[in-house]
Amino acid sequence: MSDITTIALDAMGGDNAPGEIIKGAVNAVTSNQTIRVLLVGQPDVLEKELGQYQYPNEQIQIIPATEVIETAEPPVAAIRHKKDSSLVVAMKLVHDKEADAVVSAGSTGAILAGGQLLVGKKKGIGRSPLAPLIPTKNGVSLLIDCGANMDPRPNHLLQFAQMGSIYMEHIVGVKNPRVAILNVGAEEEKGNKLVKETFPLLKECKNINFIGSIEARDIPHGYADVIVCEAFSGNVVLKLYEGVASVLLSKVKEGLKSSARASIGGLLAKPALKDTLKAFDVSEYGGAPLLGLNGLVVKTHGSADANDVKNAILQCLQFKEQKINEKITEFLLESE
Repeated sequence: MSDITTIALDAMGGDNAPGEIIKGAVNAVTSNQTIRVLLVGQPDVLEKELGQYQYPNEQIQIIPATEVIETAEPPVAAIRHKKDSSLVVAMKLVHDKEADAVVSAGSTGAILAGGQLLVGKKKGIGRSPLAPLIPTKNGVSLLIDCGANMDPRPNHLLQFAQMGSIYMEHIVGVKNPRVAILNVGAEEEKGNKLVKETFPLLKECKNINFIGSIEARDIPHGYADVIVCEAFSGNVVLKLYEGVASVLLSKVKEGLKSSARASIGGLLAKPALKDTLKAFDVSEYGGAPLLGLNGLVVKTHGSADANDVKNAILQCLQFKEQKINEKITEFLLESE
């Protein structure tokens, strides 16, 4: 069964759980026969939702969990005390090697805590970063970190750059990916204390293609393949990306309905416009993996819909096929 990728899906986590989570799981298994989803949550609720769909029964299994971790709960306390929550049970399935990955749209704090405490960090990893793919003019870039480590040290950012390079090369297929550090200017002497101390470490690192600093306005142009930063700045970039994309989409739709002429033009342009806007939809690229752990943990955003969940599940399949965890381990051994 090594050719089957098993995903533990936190069916109770997220604003749209369990409906959209289950729909995403069904869409994933019907699109790929090599995926098996373990739906973790309250059985009676999940069975009722699943009853709406036709799907390959052998590809979806319900794993009981009676509790739910709410967004406002203290993350570490919730992980420790709600041992029968859908998230904790899903994490333990990965820890026990009964699943290859866990996907959740639930509490970011709880997912980060669970990843560290239950799945566990790889030996040699200082911090585990969240690393989403974000759309650019030339394709995608990896934003690392976007929410896990607010106060990392320079050596942590160096590891982020190294793990990000492995991810971009083997998941996205970018050879010798360009690595840049998020900064307020292109000059080496600019930046806060963390950036100034990290810059020379990245510059001296022989196993990454470091190109220097990148300003936020240059990220959408695709000037770098891996963008290294601490979680506060990364999360601001990610949320701004999502907000601007949403506003632009609504304004384009509004403009296309502003007159009869615009409506006609919109109908003619609709196919090309749809493809272009889809390319800049962050959700098309799956969730944010928490790198550097003993198993794969993927966080998708709290308002995830079925398409987001499906893409996050398919992302796990690619992660396993490319043996990213093994490659990170090999890299750490080579670096010793």
